[in-house]
Amino acid sequence: MAVSSMQAVNVIGLMEHIDEAITVLGESGVFHPDEVSNFYSDLQGFTHLQTKNSYAEPLTNLKAALNQAKRSISLSDVSDYNPSFEELEGISSSATAEIDALLEQKAAAEAELEATKKNLSVAEHFSGLDVELEKVLKMRYIKARFGRLPKDSVQKLEAYKDNEYVDFAVCTEDKTHCWGVYFAPKDKVVEIDKIFEGLYFEPADLVGDNETPGEKIEHYKKEIPIIEARIDEVNNSFEKYFKENGEQLSRCLSKLEELYLYAGIRGKALQHGNSFIIVGWVPSENKKQLQKRLKRIKSVELDFSNAKKEMDKNPPVKLKNCFLARPFEFYTEMYGVPKYNEIDPTLFIAITYIIIFGIMFADLGQGFVLAIAGLLMWKLKKMKIGKILFPCGISAMVFGTIFGSLFGFEDKLNPLFRMLGFKEKPIEVMAPQNTNVIILGAIGIGVFLLIVAMFLNVYTSIRQRDYGRALFGTSGVAGILFYGSTVFGLAAEMFMGIHVMTLPYIIGLIVVPFIFIFFSKPLGDLINGKKDWQPESWGGYIVENLFESIEVLLSYVTNTMSFLRVGAFVLVHAGMMLVVFVLAETVGGIGYWAVVVIGNALVIVLEALLVAIQVLRLEYYEMFSRFYSGEGRPFEPVKISTD
Repeated sequence: MAVSSMQAVNVIGLMEHIDEAITVLGESGVFHPDEVSNFYSDLQGFTHLQTKNSYAEPLTNLKAALNQAKRSISLSDVSDYNPSFEELEGISSSATAEIDALLEQKAAAEAELEATKKNLSVAEHFSGLDVELEKVLKMRYIKARFGRLPKDSVQKLEAYKDNEYVDFAVCTEDKTHCWGVYFAPKDKVVEIDKIFEGLYFEPADLVGDNETPGEKIEHYKKEIPIIEARIDEVNNSFEKYFKENGEQLSRCLSKLEELYLYAGIRGKALQHGNSFIIVGWVPSENKKQLQKRLKRIKSVELDFSNAKKEMDKNPPVKLKNCFLARPFEFYTEMYGVPKYNEIDPTLFIAITYIIIFGIMFADLGQGFVLAIAGLLMWKLKKMKIGKILFPCGISAMVFGTIFGSLFGFEDKLNPLFRMLGFKEKPIEVMAPQNTNVIILGAIGIGVFLLIVAMFLNVYTSIRQRDYGRALFGTSGVAGILFYGSTVFGLAAEMFMGIHVMTLPYIIGLIVVPFIFIFFSKPLGDLINGKKDWQPESWGGYIVENLFESIEVLLSYVTNTMSFLRVGAFVLVHAGMMLVVFVLAETVGGIGYWAVVVIGNALVIVLEALLVAIQVLRLEYYEMFSRFYSGEGRPFEPVKISTD
């Protein structure tokens, strides 16, 4: 549970060499730039080198054009490619204009194709009319309205049979509407239109051109392949353009990305007279290599200092874990990276998450399926969660073996246990007498993990030199004594028949630690050397803390009881599979195995999701809250990816 050691670095030199220095820092891929003001308080006479990243606009325009064209261009090594800004801007501008022109042609053709297909669809509904549409639409004394009516509205026309102008001539029908036309004299058209509007008439947009609907249909059918050919021609132009210019675009895009990132370093640099200063962070293992390259630049001077001496500057954090814990950095980063002088909880998450998941999902067969699924997600889809599911599946297999469960069958592993010299499997989950054992075991796991979390808090607090929190906090030494003594005392009295809750025990190990917790704020400030350690009003402090003490006590109880879900899921898993087998036996025959297979699949998917969420909840809310803040800032070096 550690983070990479960091070095603060100051780079100072003459302005004529700043580009060389920035290039070295950027190419290293390990330099995290920081604000100079974080390192120096007196900046009188210093000015910023630039306030705007000039590479942002050509880079954004080029990437936007490529994105609209749905083209992905891989970045390449451009260390030997050093064009001027004007050249890069020209390539970006030219490419953007060319791509935009092709996109406009394609968009116009696609819009025309869509409109033509829509017109064809409408015209086909009037294919039986042997009249020229333009002549009908331009009649002087009678107005024609083409469109469609809902079928139930057509039936309602009977209510207007006394009005000779309310009539609808049906040409065609579909499932919901009748397509046709109605006519109205010019002086009655407003009245008739209102009637049909009330019947939900939808007008159709018909184009005339002295053609009958049948002739229009033929015209549209001939037009569609012509438009589609134009679209194909534009697509071919796209292919030709990217084939001829792909390499140039890749190099231009890569250089713009590189220079855009390097300009980020320049944006944080300050100038004083003819000199510049750049500050930042670099991992200790990369210090010598970076130092060697920077020293080759004339006028550049370097100053390195260990991050432990620069804690007031909030050093960035780079997580450093073993192969087992590394996948679980995903969960740590979701919560927030640790401060530089705080414990990295990744290894703690890895161990506890894998074990608790295995207990809650305990099944040899289903665990094997989950492990294989995680492996495939990891190897084929490069999904981070796959790396987590794989060890969790292995853990489920281990505990599934202990519980004797194989795809929900509770007796299939009995021969294995007899071979190993056991009369029966170690734990029979479905036995009523074991229910309390499982529940109490889950609480026991919770108590143990909470105490471990408290010890981690003590260790972290000492590292951060917050001795008050280490000694008197709810998760400090006082909290450990209070919580541990209370739990042990109750367990001894209730389950072991040992009388330990004597008056000296209660006063010395429960009451006194709680008093320390109650006065943790002033006591902590006092031991940390703060001059204003006393509260403004002791009476007000005591009254306020009476309510907070209730919350503290409830947190001990609720955090402990939350681990009941571990035992509950053990029982739920067995119960769900019992339901599957009851349904399978009800179906019988060939259907029996179909139900078993489908049931197992549903249980694997549903329970894997639920267990993953519940274990993560235990990590974040029950354990992290005891020792972890996650308020650090991640190490984000200037680095361009060439994947």
